[in-house]
Amino acid sequence: MAVALILFPLVILAVNRLTNRIQAYAQTLQERTRDLDVERKRSETLLYELLPASVAQQLLNHQAVPPVAYPAATIFFSDIVGFTTICSKSTPMEVIDMLNYLYRMFDDIIDKYDVYKVETIGDAYMVASGLPHENVEGHATEMAEMALDLRDRLCQMTVKHLPDESLRMRIGLNSGPVVAGVVGHKMPRYCLFGDTVNVASRMESTSLPLKIQITDKCKIELDCKGGYVITERGKVQVKGKGEMTTYWLEGKLN
Repeated sequence: MAVALILFPLVILAVNRLTNRIQAYAQTLQERTRDLDVERKRSETLLYELLPASVAQQLLNHQAVPPVAYPAATIFFSDIVGFTTICSKSTPMEVIDMLNYLYRMFDDIIDKYDVYKVETIGDAYMVASGLPHENVEGHATEMAEMALDLRDRLCQMTVKHLPDESLRMRIGLNSGPVVAGVVGHKMPRYCLFGDTVNVASRMESTSLPLKIQITDKCKIELDCKGGYVITERGKVQVKGKGEMTTYWLEGKLN
């Protein structure tokens, strides 16, 4: 009896300590679970920003994402003229600040149109219309409106840390069929493939500062809708294509 009376408080103390440890562990586990949930939501948000919503949802559901063929799309490419020269006069931080400012402005503009920003690589910017949501009737006009809006805004811009330097871009557009697909597993990228994409890139590289060069296919699409000022540039030597007749998208008819 005496032994029981002595041991009983010790047992109670041990049980209390064990209970406190279990409660502390449960609290820690709850906090870690909450932190993991926050990180999961951040990862999902980032995935939705990097990929089209439908593609991101398929990946989150651990589903395969098959390539999709789009019969009609317009592709936009642009890059900064003299970017290497600007970089040589700038610190790396100044270059990053300049690109961030420029692309924030771009992002604000493209939000007004039925277009999708595919990617940015350095000073290059790629946008598509007609995908991931098909817009067979209006893909070219949406892209033309966006390109003109960007060009007009760029005409007013200078480099913040180099006030004597103006930001000038070459822009190229092409219309036609495109195939879209997700490439990569650890860092999936939404990529576009096809001759339409390649020619759009050539339209940008052979364009001139603050000019929007378009192909005959894009011109036909815009002419069907009407309302645009388009002038013939003439024959242009295009890598992989030889000579092509291209056009300048100058603006809109009053």
